Amino acid sequence: MKYNVIDLFCGSGGFSKGFQDAGYNVRLGIDAWEDAVVTYQHNFPDAEVINKDITTINTNEILKILNIQKDDIDVIIGGPPCQGFSLSGKRMIDDPRNILYKSFVDFVGEFKPKVFIMENVPGLIKLFGGSIKDSVIEDFSSLGYEVKYQTLSSEEYGVPQKRRRVFFVGINQEKLKNTRTFIFPAPTHGDGLWLEEPLTCEQAISDLDFIPDDVALNECEDYKVNPQTPYQKKMRAKSNYLFNHVATIHKDKTKEIIALVPDGGNYKSLPDALKGTRKVNIAWTRMNSQKPCFTIDTGHNHHFHYKENRVPTVRESARIQSFPDDFRFLGTKTSQLKQVGNAVPPLVAQSLAEEVKKILNRG
Repeated sequence: MKYNVIDLFCGSGGFSKGFQDAGYNVRLGIDAWEDAVVTYQHNFPDAEVINKDITTINTNEILKILNIQKDDIDVIIGGPPCQGFSLSGKRMIDDPRNILYKSFVDFVGEFKPKVFIMENVPGLIKLFGGSIKDSVIEDFSSLGYEVKYQTLSSEEYGVPQKRRRVFFVGINQEKLKNTRTFIFPAPTHGDGLWLEEPLTCEQAISDLDFIPDDVALNECEDYKVNPQTPYQKKMRAKSNYLFNHVATIHKDKTKEIIALVPDGGNYKSLPDALKGTRKVNIAWTRMNSQKPCFTIDTGHNHHFHYKENRVPTVRESARIQSFPDDFRFLGTKTSQLKQVGNAVPPLVAQSLAEEVKKILNRG
């Protein structure tokens, strides 16, 4: 059985991709950012997409678009921004600054899916002594959900990147009252007798290293190098051509400075006279070819390839996030990089989706 999923704040679709790969039927993505929605629609042609502010959408509009009933939605996923952190004693849902978070809660309350998953930054669970986390749990518990939360680190789930995010998973106690408590997926990579070693940057993207740092290739290219690792074979399995692999052409002076930073190094490797050329200490940081990548962000202006004297391409960043090569990003290159950086790594989402399926199959 294929379970139906709605993705709120879907972005380009990392969360949805993981659920799709786990065998779910992704029915709808909602996001206010047009660029991300265009990418989402391209990669999920069978899904409906709504490009609107979520606060302006109502349940009946969604039901009409999908031609379904409320009970047909099994899972709601998403990562709503939580802006209104306060010590005033209000619950999260009562703070007017948290209107997007409130919309997520409201949609869960309206549809009453069997399961919901909400993603956020890990700092949320410790903020103000845990009161924000407690408020989130209270908001969803009041709707009839048993809520569990856990911070997951993506390199422990086959993603060649260190990226920590907290996930709140809610089980509908009325619809799934005969099932066991949700258990978060066990790590597959890391320190341990039965675990694989975390994937490194080189293992993820070394087959893409053929781009010189002074030549911009076309948006669509043939693969020039055979896959060299199982991960690369997996990422290329459904792709005949290489998209989004366009190098940024830096000024000669910039490349000269980048060249002074060794594999895995940062600004500390620069001569003293150059250390003040960027304000932020994380600037001039190179990937470490022998370790998982640092967290891919939405800018990528100051993080560089482990060998080439340039920032990573969109495709390299997407590989680091665990997007397969047939997942194509649209829009300007700046927009594409932001879309990649904002996404939930698909392999992390897939691991969660597989565990959720165990719950649903028993319900």
